[in-house]
Amino acid sequence: MRIGQLAARTGVSERSLRYYEKQGLLVSDRTPGGHRDYAEAAVDRVIRIQELYAAGLHSSKISQILPCMRDTDGGPSVRATPRLVAELTAERERIDRMITDLLRSREVLDEVIATASGTLSVA
Repeated sequence: MRIGQLAARTGVSERSLRYYEKQGLLVSDRTPGGHRDYAEAAVDRVIRIQELYAAGLHSSKISQILPCMRDTDGGPSVRATPRLVAELTAERERIDRMITDLLRSREVLDEVIATASGTLSVA
């Protein structure tokens, strides 16, 4: 499929898809006319890349993780290393800390809203 089709099917811009290729996260063949041609499996790969970005990971970490993720048949990948598992565990702990901080910030904001609501005079 062409880049525009992949973009439409995944909701990811063509610019982002080109960036993924530049970072080694995604591959395409070339048509005789030089256009990118993606395999059907590229749809799932782009979705995985988006999920990993949403988790707060950078492209360099994603390039390490993608080969270690479960295969399309659901079986475990044999490429994961203990070091990568430790790095991913640390990344998960970082995300947990961020969630805790955000929840604390929301509680403070709720208190400020409640206080401010109670001090507003109705005209």
